[in-house]
Amino acid sequence: MITDELILYRNFKTAKLLSDINLLLDGEGDMALAYDAAGRLVTLSMDMGFQGNLWHTYLTYLLANNANAYTKAIELKGSIQGTINEVALHDMNVFYELFFYDITDIDRRFDIYCFTPLAEFKMNDEGKTFNKRIRDRICNLASSLAQSASAEEMKSYVDNFYGEYGVGLFGLNKAFKIHENLSDNTFSIEAIKRVEHKNLEDLVGYELQKEKLIANTEAFIKGLPANNCLLYGDAGTGKSSSVKGIMNRYYEDGLRLVEIYKHQFRFLNDLMAGLKDRNYKFIIYMDDLSFEDHETEYKYLKAIIEGGLERKPDNVLIYATSNRRHLIHENFGDKLDIREHDDLHESDTVEEKLSLYHRFGMTIYFGKPTPIEFRNIVTTLAERSDIDMDTEELLRLANRWEIEHGGVSGRTARQFIDHLLST
Repeated sequence: MITDELILYRNFKTAKLLSDINLLLDGEGDMALAYDAAGRLVTLSMDMGFQGNLWHTYLTYLLANNANAYTKAIELKGSIQGTINEVALHDMNVFYELFFYDITDIDRRFDIYCFTPLAEFKMNDEGKTFNKRIRDRICNLASSLAQSASAEEMKSYVDNFYGEYGVGLFGLNKAFKIHENLSDNTFSIEAIKRVEHKNLEDLVGYELQKEKLIANTEAFIKGLPANNCLLYGDAGTGKSSSVKGIMNRYYEDGLRLVEIYKHQFRFLNDLMAGLKDRNYKFIIYMDDLSFEDHETEYKYLKAIIEGGLERKPDNVLIYATSNRRHLIHENFGDKLDIREHDDLHESDTVEEKLSLYHRFGMTIYFGKPTPIEFRNIVTTLAERSDIDMDTEELLRLANRWEIEHGGVSGRTARQFIDHLLST
């Protein structure tokens, strides 16, 4: 098969689908394989929202996602010189030939009708099973590649795409999570396909807190010194929403968010090693961070933030949220170690537990709103949601709601407005 001739562009996640369709286009395989391959192509395309010639969009998706030595170099530098361009052009000749195969030939050979509708596939624009931004970028690139008169022209289109948007998961997505491979204690990075589209403007109030977070993030994006940041305070006050808002605001500037949980902290060093050579700014996001006495994962984090021999990459920051200021559970017994455990330095246990908090260069406090601030949040959210209700009645119901649902906070205000909208 012609795909066996590829040098750089290999190890695709959907390599089986590519090889099966290539087999069918070469005149091999059978009717069962044709139906199966067509079904897999439609499923992938529906997940991504692809339209038009699904064979073209699928190949374009492979090109956009393949993070190899060449594509990562283009992402980082825009263009590169040397023999590797000849190797990349060799692979692009393979894709050029694949691109202009007529997949409807498969139907004619088996006298079936499964690939023909995929040559001009249409989807409802309002579908919610995909990311519109990714869909548009892939479909637009596929349309350009379909107009290419040569492999050289196709390569120039693809290179421009890498230079503008990047390559692979990081080029097409804004948020990621860690997937643990329990069989061999390794991990992989997976895209979060359905990202909550929170904006900083959605959070009513907390202007000073947002300004501090914005200033720190913008310095980071510009390559200026920036601090790891801890957002702490009362529950439901907008800490997590602020981080999500930062992610959505600065995605186009190359900011990416990687979420990690404390039981995965053992992967932090390897995670950072995989992020340091990419042309993006990464925030490693730790939500609702806190530790109990028996949990020692915080020591991984301490070494990463400050104190380990290996320097943290310049393109990585840590943003954490917590309801606790000092992150690690403290008790009066910590001050009694000299009495109960013959500890000669009674402050050591306390200092050990406080040291993680002190290693965050910036701490931002999100406090529970005052009654006046809560009323302002309620009325602002009601106005944004086009709720037409007498203000006094609105606030009376809101006060009753917060008493029954956990007290005054931005979260209870939002829940109250959602309740009104649903009833």
